[in-house]
Amino acid sequence: MASGMQSATQSGTHLERPSSLSGLTEAEAKEFHAIFLTSFIVFTAIAVVAHILVWLWRPWLPGPQGYASLEGAGETVRALTTLIG
Repeated sequence: MASGMQSATQSGTHLERPSSLSGLTEAEAKEFHAIFLTSFIVFTAIAVVAHILVWLWRPWLPGPQGYASLEGAGETVRALTTLIG
């Protein structure tokens, strides 16, 4: 089978089935590629949206005043704890 053909026996007949290094036929490889590509694009789109939302919530690079949003965090926590109990 050095010619890239795979033998299969089905109900007494001898069938030659083309194969590749992966063991998939051309149609199976195209189907797998389409599913993989679609999944990769969806995953990448979700990751990009998540990164944009996190950037809007809290930018990774501080502005000219640094991380000024953290200065009032202690006061906010104290106010919330008085409301809770």
